[in-house]
Order: sequence, then structure tokens, then C-alpha cells
Amino acid sequence: MLAIEAQGMSRRFGDYLAVNAVDLAVPVGCIYGFLGPNGCGKSTSIRMLTGLLAPSAGQIRVLGLHLPEQAEALRQQIGYMTQKFSLYDNLTVLENLQFVAGIYRIKSKEQSMRIRELLALYQLEDKQKVRAGSLSGGQKQRLALAAATIHRPSLLFLDEPTSAVDPENRREFWERLFDLSDAGTTILVSTHYMDEAERCHRIAILERGEKRADGSPSELMTQMPADVYEISGPQLRQLRQQLLMLPEVMSAAQIGQRLRLLVYKKYGWRTEQLQRRLGAEYSCEAVRPSLEDVFVANTGEAYAGSRPHLRDIP
Repeated sequence: MLAIEAQGMSRRFGDYLAVNAVDLAVPVGCIYGFLGPNGCGKSTSIRMLTGLLAPSAGQIRVLGLHLPEQAEALRQQIGYMTQKFSLYDNLTVLENLQFVAGIYRIKSKEQSMRIRELLALYQLEDKQKVRAGSLSGGQKQRLALAAATIHRPSLLFLDEPTSAVDPENRREFWERLFDLSDAGTTILVSTHYMDEAERCHRIAILERGEKRADGSPSELMTQMPADVYEISGPQLRQLRQQLLMLPEVMSAAQIGQRLRLLVYKKYGWRTEQLQRRLGAEYSCEAVRPSLEDVFVANTGEAYAGSRPHLRDIP
């Protein structure tokens, strides 16, 4: 059963095509990640899927409702947490939750019970009389998630929700997301963090408004059209520039004292062949692809214009 279905979802702003014929199929209870560079269409897609923005073309059905025609009915069934803290700084934690509960018309008795439950769940009981503007980044994040789920939505949209918090708070935040997913809530989350993307059940990678990849993290790493090598040796910065001039090389990036190299599979390179090209002063080994490698492989066109002219290593 699908929580989100989209066929040919597109959005144009004048002459600019922000989202181009994107298809989506998100199962109920799935944590589905949206990845892509800034300006790739993630936030625009989320706005269409929440009914806040009408598509220029395509069909969208969310929780069985057709958008944008049934957007008003959908709003009672979804939660939306933005990247920027959007609650009221001058209200207390308790007042913010009461205000949001009122928006969703939660009855007084149920409202009181639900707020107590959320304050305990998100460890905000001792902060309920503190103004939201005085909270730390992690506390604001927990408050925002509590507000977004106060009405027990079937579907939760999170637009880069962890961009302003430390790793410990990010990890705890994701534990709460898995709790929600286990309870049947479907979650669509956009993120720039590769460790977060690997936690998702499925991910889609967007580039220039188009969906370039879709699948589980392990599937995408297996299907990647490049082999990955790590190289150690002297003068890695100069070596990187030389390798980027080869048509066989998709990407080269220094990671600590090693160079991480992505080579197109279609050229059929092997470790021994690469070792011969590099020479005895370097060592190289084939390594397992990471999700960051998958991201680079599917968004590389954005940087194609900055690559030097092709030529062999001298």
C-alpha cells in the first residue's frame, strides 16, 4: 500500500522548470529520504506533496487523496516540520503546543493528555514554562517534532530538520523517527547528511529537478555505475588534478591521507591496471561504495563544467 503516489509531477516558475516529471511511490510506514544539491527541487516537491503548491503537470495522490483538489482534507492527516524553527519564540513550550493543538481542533481533555505524553516523550517536562526562544537547538528540534505530531498524523514531512543540531541530538531525533515509523507513520525527510540518508528505508536523489536514482541505500550502492578505489602516496593534491583529466575518472576527492577515486565501470579498469598507471610510489585498493559515492555519481553533472580538459597522466 502506498502513502504517496506521483506520476510526472512537475512545477514550472515562468521559464524555470524546478521539478521535471518526477515519479514517486512511497509505501506506508516507510522512511523515505530526499537527497540532492541546493536548488534541485526537494522543497518544491515537498510543497506539492503537502498541497501547498499546485503542480504544473502530473498527477499526485497522497493518503488516497488527489492533489491539489483535496488539499484541505489532507492537511488534517499530515505533519510538516520546516528547516527553520517556525514556532513562536515568545510563547512557552506549553503554550506553543496548546496553540498547535487548537489549530487541529483537538478537544480539551484529549489535548491535555496528548501534551503531557509529548512533553515526557521528548524530554521537555522541565522546559514547559520556558519560552521557546530560550531553548537550545536540540530542544527546539524536539519541540518542533512534538508540535508536528501532536494530532497523530499518518504522514510526516520533514524539510532538513536536523541542520542546526549536534550529532548526539541528531541521533536521538532519528530514534524518535524510527519509533514513529514502527507505529505506522510514513515519513518523507530531506537531508544533506549522508549518515542520515543511510538510515532511510528508501531514498531518491534529485538533480536539476529530475529524479536520478530511487531505491534502498544498499541497492543504490550496488547499482552504482562506478568502481571505488582508495589511493595512498605522496603529493595527493597534484595526483588528484591529474586523475581528473582522465575520461575514465568520475570523481576524485581527498579523504584524510587517502584519495578516494570513482572510475566508470564501463571502462573495465581493475586494481592492477590502476596500480600500473600510478606507479610503485602509490598503493591502491578497491573499496566498498558509500552513499556519498552514490550521491556524487548521480549529481556530478552539476560540476561537469569545472573539470579540466581531458588528457592522460604525463
